[in-house]
Amino acid sequence: MRPSRQNSKPAGASGSLRSKSMTTVSGLAPLAERPGDPGSGLSPLPEEGVDVLAVAIAPGPPGDRTVPEPRRGAVEAAVRYGIDVAARAEAAGITGKAGEHLVVEPPRGSADLPGKLIYLGVGDESHQSLRRAGASLARATFGARKIRMSVIDSMTPQAQQAFLEGFFLGGYRAPRTGLEKPAKPMAEQMEVTGLAPHALELAEISARAAWLARDLTNTSPDTATPEWIAAQSSAVAAAHGLDVEIRDPQALAAEGFGGLTAVGSGSANGPRLVRITYRPEGAGSEDRVVLVGKGITFDSGGISLKPRESMPAMKMDMAGSAVVLAAVQAAAELQLPFEVTGLLALAENALDGASYRPGDIVRIYNGTTVEIGNTDAEGRMVLADALAYAVQELKPSALIDVATLTGAAMLGLGKRHAALFGNNPQLLGAMEAAASSSGEPLWQLPLVPDYDYLLESATADLAHVAPVGAKAGAGAILAALFLEKFVDGTPWIHLDIAGPMEVSSDTHEYSKGATGFGARLLISFLRARAARTRAESA
Repeated sequence: MRPSRQNSKPAGASGSLRSKSMTTVSGLAPLAERPGDPGSGLSPLPEEGVDVLAVAIAPGPPGDRTVPEPRRGAVEAAVRYGIDVAARAEAAGITGKAGEHLVVEPPRGSADLPGKLIYLGVGDESHQSLRRAGASLARATFGARKIRMSVIDSMTPQAQQAFLEGFFLGGYRAPRTGLEKPAKPMAEQMEVTGLAPHALELAEISARAAWLARDLTNTSPDTATPEWIAAQSSAVAAAHGLDVEIRDPQALAAEGFGGLTAVGSGSANGPRLVRITYRPEGAGSEDRVVLVGKGITFDSGGISLKPRESMPAMKMDMAGSAVVLAAVQAAAELQLPFEVTGLLALAENALDGASYRPGDIVRIYNGTTVEIGNTDAEGRMVLADALAYAVQELKPSALIDVATLTGAAMLGLGKRHAALFGNNPQLLGAMEAAASSSGEPLWQLPLVPDYDYLLESATADLAHVAPVGAKAGAGAILAALFLEKFVDGTPWIHLDIAGPMEVSSDTHEYSKGATGFGARLLISFLRARAARTRAESA
């Protein structure tokens, strides 16, 4: 099968399905550099079309947390609007906590003032607090024409990036169909005083990736079939000059991808394997990172049918593949100095007379045979094919899989943290550092060799789940141990994102529905790896 190659677009060009809905952000000079200019800073002229001003407040000193402290531009804005901010905040119970906001309207007869002044809480001004503040501002300004703000005026680029990421992510809304009037969009424009341009560029790249992952994961399964997601991958490739290769059901069967073929055998929508690759211009580095995403476009459980209450969220069982595609898009926009390949293992786990069965023996791409114990443990089967293919054909220096793999990970860690597994301490440390810098938290769990006996089979090389009645627990660990059998010692990370894949309501920078969790994490990991690569070659 011959990969297709398209011409590159400049870094920053978007392959996101709906990136045009994001607010256009631009920078203005820092407030301190422009005193006395009537058309500058937080004193816009009426013809500039600013309808929202935003300034920051933070909690007061430890002895008096009830009265918020003003940040740059906040006092001047209060004077122009003729308000006592402390009294207003106390009456409203606003303390400056991250994400709180106090909305003030101009006094009568003040047509020259923007129609809304927002005092935005930034908490302790940590990156986490700034992300939350940014998300809050986005939701408070839906439908606005132009925001002008000083909230992050002259902060570090990293702090500005965190705020802007939160703003873009908080402004996301899942795609809707039907007759209902669409919700108000994000503000059309936002002007930021004292903005570092590189901070904006990085925030936009991360946000576009997260929006892409969310859009794909939120799409209904009657649309988001394996074939459709493969087509979206081709669109991303065309927009960013990436190589893309798509294997259809016939190619998968012919080439020995037994896991994908078995899982997809009961569906009218056949499986696909997408290989999408970013290659740097010129020689680049010999480093090669391969990202593998579980892409079960709907998981009924197959013959091991899920209960009704577990099914609605199963359209999101392809979140890992969506995150991987988004990360490869970002790699192209960041112009990383090494190759990044994404493998999207796509199948629909449906139920009919051709479905694979408990008791079947399936041969994976590398020849390993697997005895099926539960058709609802399908994710590890498609990942096994993709991991084995990556090791055998791509020879990665780092191999990372992302999957909504086990309910056990969610039971153990809840809805905020993903489970982290791996076989390489250096790689594990790098991923934990990326979690800290991206704001997408992980918790490392062990690969316990003593549990290997649970994967023994009398009729195949491996069993893919613990025996019935074993009552062994440790479901997330056992799934990771199974996957480890297919990496052949390659430095490897497994991310189980079953818990944080979705939220039931707007929560900080996550909007209701799919979170895109893992996109910013992988981008942070790749950026840090690129920085080390460039430093070593300097």
